[in-house]
Amino acid sequence: MKNETIKYPKKILGILGGMGPAATAEFVNILIRQFPAPCDQEYPKIILFSNPQIPDRNKAILENGQDPTPYLKEGLLTLKKWGADFLAIPCNTAHYFIDSFISEIDIPLVHIVEATIKKAKIFSPEGAWVLSTLATKKTELYGKYAKKENYNLFHPDWDFMKKIQRVIDMVKMGNIEESAKDLKPLLENLWKAKNVPIIAGCTELPIAYKATKLPKDLIISSLEALAEECIEEVLK
Repeated sequence: MKNETIKYPKKILGILGGMGPAATAEFVNILIRQFPAPCDQEYPKIILFSNPQIPDRNKAILENGQDPTPYLKEGLLTLKKWGADFLAIPCNTAHYFIDSFISEIDIPLVHIVEATIKKAKIFSPEGAWVLSTLATKKTELYGKYAKKENYNLFHPDWDFMKKIQRVIDMVKMGNIEESAKDLKPLLENLWKAKNVPIIAGCTELPIAYKATKLPKDLIISSLEALAEECIEEVLK
């Protein structure tokens, strides 16, 4: 018999992860760390489907590589079949593809870009730099959602973003210290141009940023934004 004094969360979160694995692990860590539960039983049920074999989103957009859409759709439908009440994907670039079919998945998705713009508007009303994969930059994914919210984004040039892509790739390879070493001077130069926070619009970037030891009040993490929105959804 269940203990009636325990508040059991009713909603089950389904996470489609593996894009990349380190970012997925960090997302779950943030989610659990921030969830207001006094004991094991009051944490939410989570179904994690981590599939690193989903085709590369960057290559699909930039190099006409294999389309990840069928794999993303299959993953979300699998989570629904397994009993998820709502969904989250801790990968920004994947949402470019997900936007094309999400209406066919008839359970809610917590959208990482929408969540991040929402957090940015509160955290830095004057605007923010947006850093991401080259593919996310090319698709103007953040610009699209920022425009809906009348939020001001600042965009580094393509050459700068190539260096950010290298930082992202190093995190995916497990080279966290090296990624931080490269990221820190890039951000310091960026802030000389305009001293506003960065939106970490790729889920590997918060991992690199944390390792730089730079101030926490100069980053708007898409991982944290997604986790916060998921917690809100569980507690509704």
